[in-house]
Amino acid sequence: MVTDVVWLDNGVLRLGVVPALGGRLLSLAHGGVELLWRNPALLGSDLQPLDGHVLGPNSGRMGDWVNYGGDKTWPAPQGWDGPGEWAGPPDPVLDSGPYSVSGLTGHTVTLTSGVEPRTGLRFTRELTLGAGASYTLRLTAANCSAAPVRWALWNVTQLPGGGTVTAGLAGMRTPGVVELVAGTGNPRYTVDGGTLVVPPQDVVGKLGVPDTAGWVSCTVGETTLTLSFDVDPAAEYPDAGSPLEIWLEHPLPEPLADLGDLDPPARIVELEALGPLTTLAPGETTSLVVTGTVSAHA
Repeated sequence: MVTDVVWLDNGVLRLGVVPALGGRLLSLAHGGVELLWRNPALLGSDLQPLDGHVLGPNSGRMGDWVNYGGDKTWPAPQGWDGPGEWAGPPDPVLDSGPYSVSGLTGHTVTLTSGVEPRTGLRFTRELTLGAGASYTLRLTAANCSAAPVRWALWNVTQLPGGGTVTAGLAGMRTPGVVELVAGTGNPRYTVDGGTLVVPPQDVVGKLGVPDTAGWVSCTVGETTLTLSFDVDPAAEYPDAGSPLEIWLEHPLPEPLADLGDLDPPARIVELEALGPLTTLAPGETTSLVVTGTVSAHA
């Protein structure tokens, strides 16, 4: 079966979006160099499934998650202790369910999810390719339930491991960096002036950055992707007040029982931008804008 792919190309960047897979951005190429991590066992460079793999909604424990890669949007906080936490991935609606293409105009595509019954949310992802080496992702979560809900938008961008992650610090919040998840350990990091530096390393774990200045970069070979996003210093954020989170993983000899049997498929870096925790009355929305900029090094 052929999967529908939306391609946006301005001669500098070429973006590939698969509506059937949670509206994912699954290709971000600059000068022929792919910046996103995409699972090579599941999808080819044309974003078509390989070896008879069938795309479809995926649910269960973390060990059951089918990680296609790319850039996708989830609700936060994540957890398994009650209805105020999103028990994913996997998630058969927001993460792996089909999104409709509700708009395709010029260099802009708008994708809309179904309604996820546990959270009451419907997501919209509007992706616009700029004139040069940049793109903008406008995210919206709408409360489609009959009761108030409280969630934050959480955008997750997966890149191949092996590159250094840097992030700006604002110098306004303490602690500036927090250790959130230690699957096999806490990621090592240093602070150089106003910059957080996370070197390449084999670890499964996550850092939160309450003191983020609203940007984070990761280098893939000779190319760097920088994500920028607004931060509201007066707002409440999930995960110890972290508008930015950085996750690292690498293959393991066996799944991590403490993380729902998560079985990392590759060396992966996740750059995660979060919006504020927002109480939404029925019909209300919250939004987050993430801008990606690509730069190549001689």
